[in-house]
Amino acid sequence: MNCSISGEVPEDPVVSKKSGLLFEKRLIERHISDYGKCPITGEPLTADDIIPVKTGKIVKPRPVQAASIPGMLGMFQIEWDGLMLSNFALEQQLHTARQELSHALYQHDAACRVIARLKKERDEARGLLAQAERQIPMAATTAVGTTAVSNGKRVAEDEDVGPDGKKIRPGISHSVIETLTECNAGLSQQRKKRQIPATLAPVDAVARYTQLNSFPLHKTNKPGILSLDIHYAKDIIATGGVDSNAVVFDRPSGQIISTLSGHSKRVTSVKFAAEGELVVSGSADKTVRVWQSSENGNYDCRHVLKDHTAEVQAVTVHATNNYFVTASLDSTWCFYDLASGLCLTQVADASESEGYTSAAFHPDGLILGTGTSGSLVKIWDVKSQANVAKFDGHVGSVTAISFSENGYFLATAAHDGVKLWDLRKLKNFKTFAPYDDNTPTQSVEFDHSGSYLALGGSDIRVYQVASVKAEWNSIKTFPDLSGTGKATCLKFGPDAAYIAVGSMDRNLRIFGLPGEDQMED
Repeated sequence: MNCSISGEVPEDPVVSKKSGLLFEKRLIERHISDYGKCPITGEPLTADDIIPVKTGKIVKPRPVQAASIPGMLGMFQIEWDGLMLSNFALEQQLHTARQELSHALYQHDAACRVIARLKKERDEARGLLAQAERQIPMAATTAVGTTAVSNGKRVAEDEDVGPDGKKIRPGISHSVIETLTECNAGLSQQRKKRQIPATLAPVDAVARYTQLNSFPLHKTNKPGILSLDIHYAKDIIATGGVDSNAVVFDRPSGQIISTLSGHSKRVTSVKFAAEGELVVSGSADKTVRVWQSSENGNYDCRHVLKDHTAEVQAVTVHATNNYFVTASLDSTWCFYDLASGLCLTQVADASESEGYTSAAFHPDGLILGTGTSGSLVKIWDVKSQANVAKFDGHVGSVTAISFSENGYFLATAAHDGVKLWDLRKLKNFKTFAPYDDNTPTQSVEFDHSGSYLALGGSDIRVYQVASVKAEWNSIKTFPDLSGTGKATCLKFGPDAAYIAVGSMDRNLRIFGLPGEDQMED
């Protein structure tokens, strides 16, 4: 009698009650513990179903092959060959498993790439859809009830329109006001501890500034740079031109990063936002565009905002980098959420009919200054959108407005020159009239530390900032090398290390110390 599993004579035989088959006890017990069934019939089998068979002492007969040395060697050879064949089969199975695993990993990687591409296409489609919703006005249809007429203008039914025919804005919410207030508190505390940076260019260095470079950024058929802004951390410059383009320019390398084309008329104002990842531009085509930096270095249009009904003259970004304000000749200014491009409120002063020609946020962000075409400077409380102060005395449109970093001084430029205002006492304490009656002052700007003031008109002049009663000394006068006699915009670089100037030709000019610029290059 042989074991049904091994085919050998069992040393400790047992028999199954269910099938009657004979097994080696250790083999069948192990099989039952692993599988719980009979290895021959496949029936369920437990340890209680096997019965030991009592036999006399079994002496296994010696195989014929083991009776001699050549027979034993042949038996070993057969076992070795079987082992090699089994090993070969296992290697083949391992190779097949590796191939299947590699194929599965390749399919997984391909699937991940497809999913990533589809997600990217989905996000791009969503962005294009949102952009199209802002750019393309709802088509007027002839069906009754699809449009309404208000003050002679057609408006879509789904827009909230007030009795005066203007859109109803959601307003500046309580959470937004809290954000502005927290930012104001933090910046005010920093200002109390503020010290003039050691890296600021000294007065004697500024006095030795000269023109370092001239970069032709805009088109020759429509020359003129109307606005510029500098992102200090990246040392890149954005310019807005008469040619309806904005340009983002890398000053250290002297290369144009991106040309922002989309406006149909001159670009009157440009500002960086969100660590230089966004550029906001205002134009005479009545629109505001928000441009976002892409992976290839270009700036793509993210939002087109059409809330104004006249030329947009100024754009200013809040210190939180979450909001910005636009000012227009339609006598309103708009407060926008930067991420969504939503106009939260549009403010009009019912007592005045002049349009806005300039605007700037106070460094702390709770005060907004605007200049009008009627020679007025208006100070607004951003939280309540209330006009809290008015400064008069200028002649002509207020072309530029700049708050000092100390939080106390305001500089405004108009046809008659530059006036300095003390915000603590709400009065004018100094006036610069550098040009004749036929030469307007086009621009005015404090440096980021509040130590220098620059103004531009038929030339560029730099003054050292002093107190209300002290004399503000003239440090340097740069001639307008454009030949147009109009320095339309200017801004100090980081630590006043250079001054960027735009004029009515197509060139951006950089003034600084020749040695330092050559060292940078």
